[in-house]
Amino acid sequence: MNDTRETRRRRHPYDAAYKLLFGNPEMVASLLRDFVPESFVAELDFATLERCSGSYVTDDLRERHTDMLWRLRWKGDTWCYLYILLEFQSTVDVWMAVRVLGYTALLWQDLIRTGRIREGERLPPVFPLVLYNGGGRWTARQDVAELLPPLTGPLAQYQPRQRYFLLEESQVPEEALRAAGSLAGLLLRLERVRKPEELLPLIDNVIACLRGPQYRRLSRAFAVWIRRVVLERAGMTPPGMPVNDLLEVRAMLADRVAQWKDEYIRQGVLQGMSIGREEGMTIGREEGMSIGREEGMLLMLRDLLESRLGALPEEVDAALRGLSDPEKLRGLMPAALHAVSYAEFLEGVKRLRASP
Repeated sequence: MNDTRETRRRRHPYDAAYKLLFGNPEMVASLLRDFVPESFVAELDFATLERCSGSYVTDDLRERHTDMLWRLRWKGDTWCYLYILLEFQSTVDVWMAVRVLGYTALLWQDLIRTGRIREGERLPPVFPLVLYNGGGRWTARQDVAELLPPLTGPLAQYQPRQRYFLLEESQVPEEALRAAGSLAGLLLRLERVRKPEELLPLIDNVIACLRGPQYRRLSRAFAVWIRRVVLERAGMTPPGMPVNDLLEVRAMLADRVAQWKDEYIRQGVLQGMSIGREEGMTIGREEGMSIGREEGMLLMLRDLLESRLGALPEEVDAALRGLSDPEKLRGLMPAALHAVSYAEFLEGVKRLRASP
């Protein structure tokens, strides 16, 4: 693995939890059925869905790794390979189309080298799917041909073409998620939770979908993902919380949701009152309490952001200081709890400033 991929992995510790989820055929089938509006999906035999090795050794012995590789039957007798590339970085990979083309070529080379494709046989089709949940919009080209200069004439026919399917989570309408009612739909809805009280009904829906011993592995994967991604992002994970069972996660949340919400509100009010009393000695009780609430919310937001995203950049600190309304500062709490980068948090500040 090269330094760039290693650096990306260090920045995003949630990757393993997502891979645990999409290592289950039920999640993969749900993702394709509900969020890939292509006619060939109806021709896929999901009963044949099986996980494949995603690591290949090329001719010069350099190992390459993909994100997730599956195969299933298409039109009865043809294997179709499915790449799921999990992109949860705040910075868009502008060369994703080249990366996808490289993975596809490595897959075909491996099938030829191992004798699974013989001389005279055709190469199997490949469907690359990029699942992106970063804060900003995806701006990279989806076809490798679009990364080449415009060509006409004989030279154009010698250039490669391959397109990947982009599933940009933030652009899926809420109505589509609710209409899906599937595991993949619930996953995307849980990603969007901004209020603690919204968690419990969604987790209840997941539990209802995963009843039965055949879903034990997937149920555990959801429990791990909720704990390591949803709850850790929200700062709601108490020490020693179990991660192996959705029912245990749900029971813990039932006790913690109201308490967690009140803690942050109370913390801000108490800190604000303390600072307000001190300032009020010189500028008056009423104005001091107002400034105190503002300072309390600023302290809380700074502490929360630094605990989740690291040292507070100057531009973020300046943006917070530019908000004097304690209610607007309080309105930034969901963004502080769920942003995956300071750039995404600043987008939340801009939206709040633009609101009436």
